[in-house]
Amino acid sequence: MTKNIKWWQKAVVYQVYPRSFQDANGDGIGDLQGIEQRLDYIEKLGADVIWLNPIYASPDKDNGYDISDYEDINAKFGNMADFDRLLQKAHDKNIKILMDLVVNHTSDQHKWFIESRSSKTNDKRDFYIWRDPVDGHEPNNWGSFFSGPAWKFDDESGQYYLHLFVEGQPDLNWVNPKVRQSVFDMMNFWVDKGIDGFRMDVISLISKPDGLPDGEVPEGGEYGNSDRAVANGPHVHEYLQEMRQKVLNRADMMTVGEASGVDIDNAIKYAAKDTSELNMVFQFEHMGLDNNPNPALGKWYDKKVNLIDLKQNLSKWQNKLANKAWNSLYWDNHDQPRAVSRYGDDRPEYRVVSAKMAATLLHFMQGTPYIYQGEEIGMTNAYNLKRADFDDIEIKNAFKYLIDKDHLTDEETMLRYVHAKGRDNARTPMQWDDSQNAGFTTGEPWLKLNDNFQTINAQEALVDPQSIFYYYQKLIRLRHELPIITTGTYQLLDSDDDQVYAYRRVLDNEQLLVINNFTDQVLNRDYHVDLNADVLISNYEDDQGSTLRPYESKVYRF
Repeated sequence: MTKNIKWWQKAVVYQVYPRSFQDANGDGIGDLQGIEQRLDYIEKLGADVIWLNPIYASPDKDNGYDISDYEDINAKFGNMADFDRLLQKAHDKNIKILMDLVVNHTSDQHKWFIESRSSKTNDKRDFYIWRDPVDGHEPNNWGSFFSGPAWKFDDESGQYYLHLFVEGQPDLNWVNPKVRQSVFDMMNFWVDKGIDGFRMDVISLISKPDGLPDGEVPEGGEYGNSDRAVANGPHVHEYLQEMRQKVLNRADMMTVGEASGVDIDNAIKYAAKDTSELNMVFQFEHMGLDNNPNPALGKWYDKKVNLIDLKQNLSKWQNKLANKAWNSLYWDNHDQPRAVSRYGDDRPEYRVVSAKMAATLLHFMQGTPYIYQGEEIGMTNAYNLKRADFDDIEIKNAFKYLIDKDHLTDEETMLRYVHAKGRDNARTPMQWDDSQNAGFTTGEPWLKLNDNFQTINAQEALVDPQSIFYYYQKLIRLRHELPIITTGTYQLLDSDDDQVYAYRRVLDNEQLLVINNFTDQVLNRDYHVDLNADVLISNYEDDQGSTLRPYESKVYRF
């Protein structure tokens, strides 16, 4: 079994959000030269792959996910020579580069859309999804993922164009074979440069349902649920198989698809062992377990996830994908709040142990782990940001539609929800040291810093042998060294325990017992551990057997 393991199955990915990672030129925005300056840090951590969020030319209506030129670099980040040098220096350190591929939509400033919009008879008109009004209104009831309708009226032509995200992100029409070939040509441009793979943004949305039918309107909502209406459309798998033949088979690449609305059956198609499409997908079921019970409020809420629900969900994906497809493992990213604040406890007395606990739980599962920048030092949500400080379009629109349209009348409640779930929690600049602007920039940061950078920063972590950083370093080393983490079976223990998440990994005659106390309480749990069992890793310095201290995490090896 071990002989057939692919490199990306043993790899650990470090996600870099370029504008918030390191600014080399003092303009307050992170850049490619800044990433290059920090390659030694990523190498020291032990990560195998860097996933770069979009660095392409963009007007930045959605922080680079609205691309105006796929084959050029955003001037805020540098130029193509900077990218080429970064790629070479990363490869010199045996670090691979995963590019963010955003091909469900482009920017409305992309040359394709400029032509498409110019005339109904333009040969690029059918590159996008244009429809006539229906009874003087939008063609259907779909809502944008960022609030409001998913259609924008164009006065010149008298038609609407579809934008599942912001108005400046018109959706491409993948039914058109010329669109698909243009995308594949662009991808091959980057493959020829020597990149090592793609993270594919909202790839499950590229195939729209035939006829564009209305979506189900959630109780209290105004618009149809676009995720349910669009995700995993009728032709998505044939499009990805075509992509595999025309692009992905040209090199030994890693691919992960962001797949909102995916279920187990579809995930097995996307990430099948035969690699006819992708290597793995990001699924979001565990990200929705702590959503608001009021559907009109969606994700906006501040209650902690129920541990039994979390166990059931993660275990389902571990067991049902086993020997059929490959898992991706993540707690946070640029679109999610900070892991220690959401799944751990970011109070000063518990932040370090609970961050290590959450890391242990995830990194001993089967799949490829993703670490988001700052996770490895326990960066927290940014409770100091107020409504005027937020940059994220999703947060701004949420305030607009939920407060101004009276779904929520209390702005303080909304702010509390944003502090718990808002995307800017993850986008505050990386905290490198305790100097001005946390060592991120000599200029004015593009987004306000989290005000705890003087105590939580990489410089402090690197001088403390018990830091979260070195704990992650050990987790990565263990994954590289122990085949059981990659290929062992998964067995959940005590599924109805709402305080402790324990599971086994089993391979031949070897076992790992992974125990995680999710509370700030001292608990007692007896897993009948042999007194001679080896403690492989723990977030406390000693082992007290069946006694579990607050957020205690440990792994026994038999």
